[in-house]
Amino acid sequence: MLGLMQDQPLLISSLLTHAERYHPRSEIVSVTCEGETVRSSWGQLARRARQAAQALLAMGVKPGDRVATLAWNTHRHLELYYAAAGIGAVLHTVNPRLFPEQIEYILNHGGAEVLLFDLPFLGLVDGLAGKIPNIRHQVVLTDAAHLPEGRDTLASYETLIAAEDGTLVWPRFDERSASGLCYTSGTTGNPKGVLYSHRSTVLHAFLCCQVDGLHLSRDDSTLLAVPLFHVNAWGIPYASAMCGAKLVLPGPKLDGESLFSLAVAEECTFSLGVPTVWLGLFKYLDEAGIDVQRLPFQRVLIGGSAAPRALLQRFHDAGVHAFQAWGMSETSPVATVAALLPHHRDLPKSDQIDVLARQGRAMFGVELKIVAEDGSELPQDGSVSGELMVRGPWVTSGYYGGVGGQVVDADGWFATGDVAKIDSEGFVTLTDRSKDVIKSGGEWISSIELENAALGHPAVEAAAVVGVTHERWQERPLMLVIRKPGSAAEPQEILDFLADKVARWWLPDALVFVDTLPLTATGKLDKKVLRAAWKDHLVGA
Repeated sequence: MLGLMQDQPLLISSLLTHAERYHPRSEIVSVTCEGETVRSSWGQLARRARQAAQALLAMGVKPGDRVATLAWNTHRHLELYYAAAGIGAVLHTVNPRLFPEQIEYILNHGGAEVLLFDLPFLGLVDGLAGKIPNIRHQVVLTDAAHLPEGRDTLASYETLIAAEDGTLVWPRFDERSASGLCYTSGTTGNPKGVLYSHRSTVLHAFLCCQVDGLHLSRDDSTLLAVPLFHVNAWGIPYASAMCGAKLVLPGPKLDGESLFSLAVAEECTFSLGVPTVWLGLFKYLDEAGIDVQRLPFQRVLIGGSAAPRALLQRFHDAGVHAFQAWGMSETSPVATVAALLPHHRDLPKSDQIDVLARQGRAMFGVELKIVAEDGSELPQDGSVSGELMVRGPWVTSGYYGGVGGQVVDADGWFATGDVAKIDSEGFVTLTDRSKDVIKSGGEWISSIELENAALGHPAVEAAAVVGVTHERWQERPLMLVIRKPGSAAEPQEILDFLADKVARWWLPDALVFVDTLPLTATGKLDKKVLRAAWKDHLVGA
């Protein structure tokens, strides 16, 4: 017997329709690439998204077609989130920080015929001329006044949508239809496309609005420091429409000074970003002599890579509840969230931060397990590490175009490539990426734990640990450190600091001070570059 409930598809357009009806005055603040601050609302954005959808239809965009973007966090990019998906097309966000060759591959593999991009990326797009033959329409996300002269093949976004009346009625279709396409980065080989559906995206938005999830609500003013081109900005554009939260979009300026000024001006209660963003924020505050108590945030979510405990501590010392979530492009991305359980509330603050320094527990809908190298399931008692496996309704079942072949096993489990422990309460603690874990004499050493421990030293601004060739142990850890300005700390001082924080045999065989550390296009340490550059550092030592 089936239930007698109405069967309505979970469509992304329904989120915007809800926001327009029930939260029309909730603000959207956007810093554009032209340097303007545009103030609008969910009601205004809904109308402009319909106009943009009509413009896409006028270009010949059909259901299933990919609509590509090269753009920062602005109201125009957000409008396209809804315009493309709303008519059954697929928004294909492309990371402009990638190498041009990777962008060329992604655009060609994705097969978009329309490319919309911010004005600063005109040179990048010009450099791809003749290499992306599928692109029939190029639209600059600006107004006519800023459109370059003599470029008749380019269209102005504002001109195109101004020609439409915004009376479009969003079509209804299967909720399993594709809605977004995002390519992985920082991996070996060519990037791989993850294809999200309307159903998976709306379900993920519910997670963001849960109290035990990201706690996003109508009361929030959210500074979105996660790029819109990175895994659907962690679902916040959709969840904000669902609950009517104010959304603050910083455009291309993600430096510490710009983020701080915008957060204060817009009284932001919540923000999200990768560790490098927050380390940059604190560096600015320290150098400018600004009291961290001036941070307006109530909550900050740190994701993308494991957050150093010292970073969590700094936020909490400033009265900001900082916490972690874990996920990846293939999990939409949020799969686990670190939240205190009732029996943690009475713990000392330091012990609470120890809990929040983990990657959290699985949210409803997500299943996790860890396995040994032979594929056998390992106990979830916090005693052993294994490869983290995941499955659920917003977890990928395969890559776009069949790249990589079968990526889930017969029971639907996806191998994440992360090495982790899971304790008896379900808390996940990442110990490394499988390709980054250091195997020394048959034993595993966690580069993440070493890095996070080093960041607790007052002289350390950034740290990276990689496994390098060793004649006896096959691999040993090498630590690379950026010292804070004005620091005169010596390598042995930092190694001595680590001595009581990790197992003795984990201690790096060498510590080298460097001026910079390479980052991937998503702001993570690029360890494949470091391994290649330093692989022979200990040979003959």
